[in-house]
Amino acid sequence: MRLYAAVAVSGFRRYATYRMATAAGVFTNTVFGFILAYTFTALWAERPRLGGYDQAQALTFVWVSQALLATAALLGGGFETELQERIRTGDIAIDLYRPADLQLWWLSADLGRAAFQLLGRGVVPLAAGALCFQLDLPAAPLRWLSFLLAVFMGLLVSFALRYLVALCAFWLLDGSGVNVISMLLGVFCSGMLLPLTLFPGVFGEIVRMLPWASVLQVPLDVLLGRHTGWSLAGALAFQAGWAVALLGLGRLTQARATTKVVVQGG
Repeated sequence: MRLYAAVAVSGFRRYATYRMATAAGVFTNTVFGFILAYTFTALWAERPRLGGYDQAQALTFVWVSQALLATAALLGGGFETELQERIRTGDIAIDLYRPADLQLWWLSADLGRAAFQLLGRGVVPLAAGALCFQLDLPAAPLRWLSFLLAVFMGLLVSFALRYLVALCAFWLLDGSGVNVISMLLGVFCSGMLLPLTLFPGVFGEIVRMLPWASVLQVPLDVLLGRHTGWSLAGALAFQAGWAVALLGLGRLTQARATTKVVVQGG
């Protein structure tokens, strides 16, 4: 485990070197947060309690989601493009010869990246939103701890989804199309644009059961106090179930892919 901890620290330091990119990302997240916040303010003025949120909770949803946007790599910017390139060039063979588990290696690096993005690109937009709008941020430390645990579980699900997308490069010559589809699904089905509670009927029930809901919708509902007691345990179990299932599927896909590479002489 010391090896993977070192990989996580290396991932944190790697992204910490891109200071201008981080500053640009903070600016983009903050501007986009203001656009969404004013849109939500107008919408909730016409439809109070829309989706079960009051206006302060809706605005909290906006600004916390902006803080988690880069953290969960909902628009890309994680490890998947690099891994796809290593598969395309054949450098993945070097990774497979290392005395380390391939999936855990990339997971550790991605968690290091996520930790930096949470601090580097998450704190400032949320602080800007709290200064300019009335947010419903909890005062109870236990709520924040539950939220951070839900964020961690969401990061595992996000990684597992993107790892499967990256492994598609073993079968596809170009993974850019799959990356775009993954990004669109992530933005739409996670609650990034609109809380998933706004989606009506059976469609809304289906979207809320998909793994992308674990990445953003569930952590935000935990922060807003919509999950407490057994409901909180159920929400975390929902995230854990998707994380285990998708990570397991990633291992099976990886085993099949590496067998394919050996057969093809790669």
